[in-house]
Amino acid sequence: MNLEAAKQARLKAYVPYSKFKVGAAIVLNDGTIIHGANIENSSFGLTSCAERNALFSLISQGYDPKEIKEITIIGGSKGPISPCGACRQVMSEIVPKNTKIYLANLEDEIYETSVSELLPFGFDLDKDRV
Repeated sequence: MNLEAAKQARLKAYVPYSKFKVGAAIVLNDGTIIHGANIENSSFGLTSCAERNALFSLISQGYDPKEIKEITIIGGSKGPISPCGACRQVMSEIVPKNTKIYLANLEDEIYETSVSELLPFGFDLDKDRV
């Protein structure tokens, strides 16, 4: 788990409205780290979460999602931060099922989970299409 990288990513957040910074760090099998931070917009529906930004950045930079080893997400929450539904759905499609996902807060409370645990009945186009 790379808690320090997630904390560094969190510092890059653009949150003029909520002031709630979230950072995500994706570690690849070769040790490469991809950062993501939440970026807000006054039209709140256009806000993008840290974990989605990290995943989209990973893909746009040409990395293979199959190389994801782990993801750490951190925020200033009371307990370990929990990804929103949209992030869970994106993760269920892009992140390998055996990837360790660490949810944390600034008090170093950490919860280890997986994509399947975060979204047990996620939409899968290949399986759900008639």
